[in-house]
Amino acid sequence: MDTIFDNGENTMRTMTTGMVIGLAALALAGCQRDGAAKVEMGEQVPGGRTAVALLRTAAGADVGRATATEVGGGVRFTIDGKAMPPGTHGAHVHMVGRCDAPDFTTAGAHWNPAGTQHGTMNPQGPHNGDLPNLIVGTDGRGTLGVTVPGATIDGVLDADGSAMVVHANPDDLKTDPSGNSGGRIVCGVFRQS
Repeated sequence: MDTIFDNGENTMRTMTTGMVIGLAALALAGCQRDGAAKVEMGEQVPGGRTAVALLRTAAGADVGRATATEVGGGVRFTIDGKAMPPGTHGAHVHMVGRCDAPDFTTAGAHWNPAGTQHGTMNPQGPHNGDLPNLIVGTDGRGTLGVTVPGATIDGVLDADGSAMVVHANPDDLKTDPSGNSGGRIVCGVFRQS
């Protein structure tokens, strides 16, 4: 409401306008805070961290990369494979950031902070490190992308790190501890990028 005093002073008008502008600024600031806090499940977190693992065979050949990205509600893992053996392969995040050839057993077991059993089809699973199978075409290329709810980039980059491992065989998604996915044929250590 604008009121003008007869003596020509605009004090009341200035106060009213100032209050309206101040309230609008507060409302806008509240919207901006709410917008930043409401990142949808799977959407990249503004300013979120990313870790990359360069994937190698036991002979040291470059066969792609894996990425872990902070997203709303978890971590999104992607694999971009090249020059890999065609077929279906188990793919898992392992709990130690070491990839010593020839068998990559130094990467430890699957990343499993909750102490569950293996597999998305196991009623007592899955591990955080249990990803869907990676399907590699006859051209040696394969891609995978999945969000693991509740996972954190801090967990991926903890004191001993973590590694992405691709196995020789398909993961049956239920048999503890690794889905009968066979030997470890590709490994890469996650490093913050």
